[in-house]
Amino acid sequence: MTEMQEAIQAFNRQNISVLVPGEAEYRHAIATANLLFRFSRPECVVQPETPAQVQTIIREAIAGKLKITIKCNGHSYAGHSTAFSGISLDLRRMKNAVLELDSNSVPKTVTMGAGCQWGDVYEKLIIGRHDGYIINGGRCPTVGVSGFILGAGLGPFTRSFGMGADTLAEATIVTANDGIVTVRKTDPPGSWERRLFWALQGAGGGNFGVVVQMKLSVQKLRNLRGMVVAGRYQWFPPSGFTDDVVATMNAFYRTPWPQELTIDTTWICDLRQASNQGGVRFNVSFDGNKVEYDRLITTHIAHPGLQTQLKRRVLAEESSRFLYETLVAQWLEEAERAYPSNKTYELYSSFIFTKASDFEKITAVICERMKFFREKFNGEQVNFLVTWIHAGGKASEFQSTETAYFWRDALFHAYVTVEWVDKWMELDMRLFLASVKKQLRSLSLNEKAAFMNFPDRDFPTKLHEERYFGGNKDELRKVKQRWDPNNVFKWVHGVRRPGDPEEDDTAEEYAERTDKFASEQWAGMF
Repeated sequence: MTEMQEAIQAFNRQNISVLVPGEAEYRHAIATANLLFRFSRPECVVQPETPAQVQTIIREAIAGKLKITIKCNGHSYAGHSTAFSGISLDLRRMKNAVLELDSNSVPKTVTMGAGCQWGDVYEKLIIGRHDGYIINGGRCPTVGVSGFILGAGLGPFTRSFGMGADTLAEATIVTANDGIVTVRKTDPPGSWERRLFWALQGAGGGNFGVVVQMKLSVQKLRNLRGMVVAGRYQWFPPSGFTDDVVATMNAFYRTPWPQELTIDTTWICDLRQASNQGGVRFNVSFDGNKVEYDRLITTHIAHPGLQTQLKRRVLAEESSRFLYETLVAQWLEEAERAYPSNKTYELYSSFIFTKASDFEKITAVICERMKFFREKFNGEQVNFLVTWIHAGGKASEFQSTETAYFWRDALFHAYVTVEWVDKWMELDMRLFLASVKKQLRSLSLNEKAAFMNFPDRDFPTKLHEERYFGGNKDELRKVKQRWDPNNVFKWVHGVRRPGDPEEDDTAEEYAERTDKFASEQWAGMF
């Protein structure tokens, strides 16, 4: 009997759901919307429902020296939650959410199981019609809460309340050596529990154990009527990215918007839509009233057509309605990609821009690359996007070492997406994305900064810690050594232990890696 077979028997004895190849539920559990990872085939999928069951799974995996891949919702851009061998530890049955809002004597909090999606959590505010309160979470209702918070968390109210991880109050984690541990923001400074809590605030995903539950502080909106001003506009100028359009965007990125206002933008070059020459999508969230918002747009947006539409297409609505309706509508295309019926091939990479960034250089690179993309791939089913997620505000008031999330000077977290339908386009798309990365990386903060929640699987393992964690790398390694000394939770872009050897793979980032992941997955399937 193999170690895996013995582990599966142990799981069955503990009444832990186990799925194996050949079962219909197994195929559903491993399904992924990103076809780059289409040959994912772990030896089993386990779906625990309690922390004790998670502890059993970890214990059996250690005994059998079996690889564990943690999956909270499978939304990782780089496939880090997709298992290609060993055990897929699927937490999606742990999705209970409890809102504590009514009592005046306790802090207002929400407690979330690790398998929750943001839709499960927001539903608690929606059903109770708790207007005026916001949980500092993600934009897309199908995103998992754990990956979001543990990667720092960048949402529509980050500028008002900080990163998602800044509102974390408590976390329960199943570790390899210490069992089930609960750590809190109130733990004594300098204690190993407090240092672990610190590490979970931006570097917690899959590095120190399996987080099974989190508690977040619920935030109170500024608007006395519990309203949010929100909306979306897609600006497709007839001639595309002309000089005046680009100048308008450069001015937009330099504008000192108040921290209550978040405006995300996406530059679009979708060759599947031949009717336009490219444009910009605007997503607006404002903790204020419509009169204030209109005044801000009038003051800071000089382009008359854009000014009119940014006021016309944005409404004031109750915050519960905003959570129920607007977030889903604004990010519908991302929500759809979370379902395997909408499969495409996708690659991503992220960059961090600050208020001191040279926006003219950045947008010039984007325009030149979009022009090249349109000419080179005319007639193909391909898409090139550059999404700017608005940060700064309250998130920038923290010191870089206050949490594991280091890049507090960020004003925009930008991520580049290339998406295609036909698998033979992979070489072209990889080489194109490599050209974008080479030009934009030097314009990113410290010429290296990237955001953990928008991961790039092609980052060399010699560089990924500095790009994601900056100056917090060494402290994170110490926390890793204390809580996971045997490196049970090891993965390609994880936190290392002090003294771990570093691979000299810096040349890989821009190499031709066509079909590399698919070939490796296929080779290990049977």
